[in-house]
Amino acid sequence: MFYANADLHDGLYVLNLKHESGSVYNINSNKFKSNDLNMTYLWHCRLGHINEKRISKLHKDGFLDLFDFESFEICKSCLLGKMTKDPFTGHSERATDLLGLIHTDVCGPLSVAARGGYQYFITFTDDFSRYGYVFLMKHKSESFEMFKVFQNEVQNQLGKTIKALRSDRGGEYLSQEFNDHLTNCGIISQLTPPGTPQWNGVSERRNRTLLDMVRSMMSQTDLPPSFWGYALETAAFMLNRVPSKAVEKTPYEIWTGKRPSLSFLKIWGCEAYVRRQVSDKLGPKSDKCLFVGYPKETKGYYFYNPSENKVFVARNGIFLEKEFISERTSGSKIHLEEVRDPQNSIEPQVETQQDSWLVVEPPQVTQGPCRSNRVRHEPERYGFLITDSRDVLLMDQNEPTTYQEAILGPDSEKWLEAMKSEMQSMYDNQVWTLIDPPKGIKTIGCKWVFKKKIDMDGNVHTFKARLVAKGFKQTHGIDYDETFSPVAMLKSIRILIAIAAYYDYEIWQMDVKTAFLNGNLLEDVYMTQPEGFDDLENSTKVCKLQRSIYGLKQASRSWNLRFDEAVKEFGFITNEDEPCVYKKLVRVELSSWFYM
Repeated sequence: MFYANADLHDGLYVLNLKHESGSVYNINSNKFKSNDLNMTYLWHCRLGHINEKRISKLHKDGFLDLFDFESFEICKSCLLGKMTKDPFTGHSERATDLLGLIHTDVCGPLSVAARGGYQYFITFTDDFSRYGYVFLMKHKSESFEMFKVFQNEVQNQLGKTIKALRSDRGGEYLSQEFNDHLTNCGIISQLTPPGTPQWNGVSERRNRTLLDMVRSMMSQTDLPPSFWGYALETAAFMLNRVPSKAVEKTPYEIWTGKRPSLSFLKIWGCEAYVRRQVSDKLGPKSDKCLFVGYPKETKGYYFYNPSENKVFVARNGIFLEKEFISERTSGSKIHLEEVRDPQNSIEPQVETQQDSWLVVEPPQVTQGPCRSNRVRHEPERYGFLITDSRDVLLMDQNEPTTYQEAILGPDSEKWLEAMKSEMQSMYDNQVWTLIDPPKGIKTIGCKWVFKKKIDMDGNVHTFKARLVAKGFKQTHGIDYDETFSPVAMLKSIRILIAIAAYYDYEIWQMDVKTAFLNGNLLEDVYMTQPEGFDDLENSTKVCKLQRSIYGLKQASRSWNLRFDEAVKEFGFITNEDEPCVYKKLVRVELSSWFYM
């Protein structure tokens, strides 16, 4: 609808377009009124900056005052508060030949370290064939070396060169060394815009698919979480041999020109019997192992031997796939996630101008450590260890090193009494229970450690025997996890003594006999029966440890947790700066007692 101002001549309205009064106006024109005069904009602000469609609906339904509904100018407040990303529509241009475009991305650090200490992995995916490579890494800084290994292999095998490399803006791809190498090789570096991982979607989807497959594969087995590295390489191996929505043929067929063979594939993590390379005439000819992957360098399979805790390559084996499926084990329920560190996010680079002032600092004069001129003397209590020529005499206490030496030596009765005392402590603290060895478990050994305690004059006054587990045979992630336990700092002990001296406090010192035997074990640890005290009626059984026996990797941590729990029950409070110091204030009549 239009309106204008016209004069009447001979019964007709004549519109003079050349004169200012002859202007024509459109009622539905897109020309907006100023927001200062627009009632629609007023209600837009009143209603919390909702969009025009909602205001129009309220206006039509009669919820608002009567006014002419009109569009308003762009609201700057909405631009500041509602700005969204443009949708990613369409598909990017595909490469037309092998190595025309390589997608890459680094994933990690993961919540669990793989065997070998690997916490990262980097993927390289060919855009044309979708054939992918994966490399395990201990640190992100290894990305450049992994790319050179990948580049040398694929260019030598295919006789082609990499044309472009697409990656995100991770610091591992922005190093000067990496950029110089790409420039020298004529490789175009395609970096995604900041905060838009969708532009690197091929690598992002590849990482997600690989981790999903790893979690599914490991949830079907009882292997430790540290085996995710083998599962990852197996998943990448299989992805190259299965169809993909992005290509018509399998990636392996496009990459090599040959149809992939799938007849040799086995269920990852299933049990298998592998022939021993060397065996006794009367011993078993094979070992029961677990299949964990396909080696790249040779034909065969990767097998894991739980009893020896090692992974080896064998040409073949008898795979128990049907039995593995029928058992329906619950699996290890691995929680494998990428640990996000907000501090490592890449910020946009901003060039700043710095003043060209040279600041000269005065040289710092360092003073050497003060040396005391006091003449040092050996303590008198150790005088019997010093010879006339001022040499230190190392005394051999003739302590046995094995159980057989102890019971056959001249002090056999005293050593036997010491061992019985140690075993009585084990029984009193209910350190273990005898059970039949579970299927597939690995037991650790134990040994006796003998020590003669001497007084200040060098005379033997106590024969000590300690049963120690062979913790060096434990496997991380299977029978132990955390091992850290706090240790009191020397300065803390000095401060306590200084406080006691200043306030004239009394100091009491105590010792816990067989302290480690009080700690509770959170893991399942199985140990052989101690030599000389094994149960003849249950000789085939093993000791399932309930307490943290000496020698275990987590023994000190278990004792610390138990002590912390027990001392807090008496009302003690842990010092925030020194976890080994506890305090408790007790008021009795006119006096105060301060325990630490």
